[in-house]
Amino acid sequence: MKKLLLLGAAFIALSFTHPTMTTNTVKPLERGATSVQNDKAFLLDYYRKTENRLEEQLKGLSSAQLQFKPSADKWSISQCVEHIIKTEKMLFDMAKEALAKPATPERKAEVTVTDQQLMDGITDRSQKAEAPEALRGEGIYKDVKTAMADFRAQRKVILSYLKGVSVDELRNHISDSPFGSIDGYHSMLFIAGHTARHTLQIEEVKANAAFPK
Repeated sequence: MKKLLLLGAAFIALSFTHPTMTTNTVKPLERGATSVQNDKAFLLDYYRKTENRLEEQLKGLSSAQLQFKPSADKWSISQCVEHIIKTEKMLFDMAKEALAKPATPERKAEVTVTDQQLMDGITDRSQKAEAPEALRGEGIYKDVKTAMADFRAQRKVILSYLKGVSVDELRNHISDSPFGSIDGYHSMLFIAGHTARHTLQIEEVKANAAFPK
């Protein structure tokens, strides 16, 4: 029960917005007019792109830049990365647990959100909320190399799992979330989309006028 409550809190904190809401603030990587391919290649490519974007935004940052906070109530880049890593692990553990249960293909009709709507909602930075205490970063990262090493170690576990599971198996496992019924494919998209969301937050920190040069 504790894990389920934590998962619910995490989804709420990630501020998923309804597909009909305005979502014009996110960059092309997270949004697009084309339909999402229902295959493993698209899913793995989304993970690759979100990792590359994070690495691109962290490249060359100093300790002072990683630790910079726009204000007392805002996160530093170091805290953002720590939050990304903690949340990826938690969401993956929960998704894996759900996928270990018997498939529920009879519930497919309950799933109304599309892949693209899910990704668009996750990366909509116009809606924000407080993250659960357990998923907040403390600013432990003082250098980019260590931060990316920890991120990649976690991603390696997720990608290894994804390569061994079929799309049909992902689609046939339906579960409940604070924004309605979703399938296992959605759960895995959500993990990478969460990283995309907070990479956008990192870009916001870097754009601050007081960001160290």
